[in-house]
Amino acid sequence: MIRVLVAEDSAVTREYLAYLLGQDPALRVVGLARDGQEALEHAERLKPDVILMDVHMPRMNGYEATRRIMERAPTPIVMVSASLSRDEAAIAFEALRAGALTVVEKPGGPDHPDQAEDARRLVETVKLMAEVKVVRRFPRRERPVTPPSFPPPSGRTIRLVAIGASTGGPQVLAEILAGLPANFGAPILIVQHIAPGFTEGLAQWLGQGTRLGVKLPEPREAIRPGTVYLAPNAWQMGVTKEGGIRLTKEPLEDGFCPSASYLFQSVAEAYGRSAMGILLTGMGRDGAAGLRRLREAGGVTVTQDEETSVIFGMPGEAIRLGAAEYVLAPAQIAAAIRSMVTQG
Repeated sequence: MIRVLVAEDSAVTREYLAYLLGQDPALRVVGLARDGQEALEHAERLKPDVILMDVHMPRMNGYEATRRIMERAPTPIVMVSASLSRDEAAIAFEALRAGALTVVEKPGGPDHPDQAEDARRLVETVKLMAEVKVVRRFPRRERPVTPPSFPPPSGRTIRLVAIGASTGGPQVLAEILAGLPANFGAPILIVQHIAPGFTEGLAQWLGQGTRLGVKLPEPREAIRPGTVYLAPNAWQMGVTKEGGIRLTKEPLEDGFCPSASYLFQSVAEAYGRSAMGILLTGMGRDGAAGLRRLREAGGVTVTQDEETSVIFGMPGEAIRLGAAEYVLAPAQIAAAIRSMVTQG
């Protein structure tokens, strides 16, 4: 039985979320918190298996509650949001940086046309995230720093960087992009698995922490150095040999749309040894086969290391397939990108 703590300031919504979770025999709601302060107290006292955390709450919002819980009583946390406003999305993604695992949309009421699918996604996410082994987060001043190191490249000039990520990815993407200069000399294409409706908010949040431009691409848009292109929800994103974005409604690849494997395979065909592919933390195996295809085409391939991955599923599968040329921590990945891409 998975023990769940629900933190939500609206009494009606709080009871509704508890009802939805209680419909699944594998879940049991063991506590209800009206704000972030209560969530922190309940987390320390009840020791739930997973916490469902609202973003906006009185006394202490979801970000601050997440930060303190991860320092004092580390617990898998799923952020839930009904609003896709810029401010709410920013708080949700800051909570991911603080240690929350993922963000999902708050299900609408019984009359909402997407209620059944949203409720199913919520319950499934809570069950999956309860299995993740989280670790204590150090307060910012105490956090250990991984020194960057990367073997020097052997005569390869990288003209495009492709990145795939899932659970735990947004905070790693933010760290990597923050380490790149404004005159970065290549475009970056990213597939990040995230709940529908949050991709635009993720692009805005990532853009606030980097000197590069971050955007959702348009079909056939010409890619430009120093710009980050984030795959839109429900579209497979690839690239043409002429340097244009390809967005298609093709079937799921490795169970996902957008898919990291789809992106890596497209990059392998269009850019080959002039490309760099990076597979970050995430559940499942998406991206592993595509990264292997890119390595076979001569591209530079990197996976995140196990120690810094929230979930080592995707990077671990890539390593098992022999797809990873290098296995690095996020700070080392940023250094590797800088060393292999000519600055403009």
